[in-house]
Amino acid sequence: MASASHRRSLRARRVVVVSAAAVVAVGGAGVVVLNANAGTTVDLYHRTLAAKDGWASSGTGTTGGAKADAAHTFTVSTRAQLVKALGSVSDTTPRIIKVKGTIDANTDAAGKKLTCADYASGTGYALTAYLKAYDPATYGRSKLPSGTQEKARAAAQDRQAENVVLKVPANTSIVGVPGTKAGITGGMLQIQNVDNVIVRNLTFAATEDCFPQWDPTDGDAGNWNSEYDSVTLRGATHVWADHNTFTDAAHFDSANPTYYGREYQIHDGALDITKGSDLVTVERNQFTDHDKTMLIGSSDTDSTGKLRVTIHHNVWKGIVQRAPLARLGQIHLYNNVYDTTTLHGYAPQYSINSRAKAQVVAQNNYWKVPAGGKIAKLLSGDGTGSVAGSGNLVNGTATDLVAAYNAAASKKIKTSVNWTPTLTAGLETSAKNLLTELASTTGAGVLS
Repeated sequence: MASASHRRSLRARRVVVVSAAAVVAVGGAGVVVLNANAGTTVDLYHRTLAAKDGWASSGTGTTGGAKADAAHTFTVSTRAQLVKALGSVSDTTPRIIKVKGTIDANTDAAGKKLTCADYASGTGYALTAYLKAYDPATYGRSKLPSGTQEKARAAAQDRQAENVVLKVPANTSIVGVPGTKAGITGGMLQIQNVDNVIVRNLTFAATEDCFPQWDPTDGDAGNWNSEYDSVTLRGATHVWADHNTFTDAAHFDSANPTYYGREYQIHDGALDITKGSDLVTVERNQFTDHDKTMLIGSSDTDSTGKLRVTIHHNVWKGIVQRAPLARLGQIHLYNNVYDTTTLHGYAPQYSINSRAKAQVVAQNNYWKVPAGGKIAKLLSGDGTGSVAGSGNLVNGTATDLVAAYNAAASKKIKTSVNWTPTLTAGLETSAKNLLTELASTTGAGVLS
């Protein structure tokens, strides 16, 4: 729907949809909308990020593939078509990719469905053999797996990656075609060391690693660690992620088996922003049914002077943690909704984690907390991060989240930051209506 501000304030804007007779059919030039205030006509696929709309509007702004010519405008419905449309990651020619329907990344060039067994075939990997080789009772817990089965696991994982990792070049817009249930299942959009990318109106589901690695040194009891975020930013700049839905469906974590006493985790992040990524705006998305949802900064030494991210008007529901986990950067969170009700077995640990000297400003967000939920557990930190801001509501009541957390924690969250947000288009001064407003204006399938 709507204008370059993509429904930031439905009450303040009017949008006139041109009649069907006046537009090219879905998959062609696209649905055209008229911004009644500005008097300009821009179709969904050429939409660019509005001025002052978060960190991604800084400097040169984010325009994606808006300047694409006809030869670089694609409509895709299969993995093979999508790969061809993406082309070489080194080709910076502006391109628009319209995703029509749901694309299964676990398919071959002919569209045949690929399974975990297909990826493992010929590598020598077998889960039963892997479990026997690295059983802590015999292998121990002091070192990572090595040897025949670990090499075979890595080889099988590499084969899956060849299919499911979709590399996005600079100056690209990837937009779901309205009314087609547009999205990608089982895949990862990799936006790495490129500038100026737009991702909109897509459902990302079932991003699963067939071959998690056992790490006995991860934590006190070890962990199974997987690859593949639904969308991953690594060293990327000027990225706008808008009106997308991220979910583990149809395979929820509650269906994962347990090996060595630990969950066999096949999911990684939903939308991770790491390796010195910078100038990112994440807005009007829905994050649901997921554990480790958004990581900003891959380590405590990821990058200094980067990792500047704006996150606004998103809905987080059925999220265990990392909404986000922020390190080092300047993060602005405003007008988001956090529903901490347990959903499909996803029980919340915390919403926002500020660590490694992260500078978070949280303004006018809304938390829905069920009876018995503890406000002190909405935040987390390592004693070096900051969370400033005001206007945050818990079940409709103004609440000092940091004070609640610090009263119960030994490692206190700081309350002052070294920067002041200025790129705040659409900032609503009250969070009281967000729970209702964002229920119908966020996620994939809303834009038209």
